[in-house]
Amino acid sequence: SYRENILKTAKALVEDTKLLVSGAASSQDKLAQAAQSSANTITQLAEVVKLGAASLGSDDPETQVVLINAIKDVAKALSDLIGATKGAASKPADDPSMYQLKGAAKVMVTNVTSLLKTVKAVEDEATRGTRALEATIEYIKQELTVFQSSEVPEKTSSPEESIRMTKGITMATAKAVAAGNSCRQEDVIATANLSRKAVADMLTACKQASYHPDVSEDVRERALRFGTECTLGYLELLEHVLLV
Repeated sequence: SYRENILKTAKALVEDTKLLVSGAASSQDKLAQAAQSSANTITQLAEVVKLGAASLGSDDPETQVVLINAIKDVAKALSDLIGATKGAASKPADDPSMYQLKGAAKVMVTNVTSLLKTVKAVEDEATRGTRALEATIEYIKQELTVFQSSEVPEKTSSPEESIRMTKGITMATAKAVAAGNSCRQEDVIATANLSRKAVADMLTACKQASYHPDVSEDVRERALRFGTECTLGYLELLEHVLLV
């Protein structure tokens, strides 16, 4: 019932994305119009995706979560894109901010494409688990890119908090192994949803702890390296589950 409306609104958002990117090199008025238009379109898209998720019924909450996660990814990518557009406005073509803008636009289109694939797979019981897993793998890769950037976190946390967050990885790993053994679509969907949260929480806690005032440069580098290695190892596990 809602698929066509979601597809139509998502296409409109892609057009808004193009206007945002081109707007960085044009007038402030055009840039403001593009930003306002994209904000309106993402609001419409979020509403229609929520209606679509609700129409699946409460007996399938994990698939509802997959849809909500997909639109959250698009909204986050749009926010990052608007930020990148703001940074690149009126800058020359070879300015580093222009490369950041192109990167943000690419992530935006990737996430819209991922949303559309998810919407199409929702009613196909044979593929919706695999689709959820593919979306989670893409999400974790994007989170890892943010983790590896030189951007300093807004707040710091204790090493104990970072240790506590690794427990989620242990639970998610057990769930992933069980899903690989059962090959049931619902188990794979539950693994995909749990994995997103577990890895994102671990990366956030790890980076915040590594920038704690009491942490030395050497320890920070090691903590960030192990956070990356843990994520890459977990991605490899999910790729195996996908293969199975």
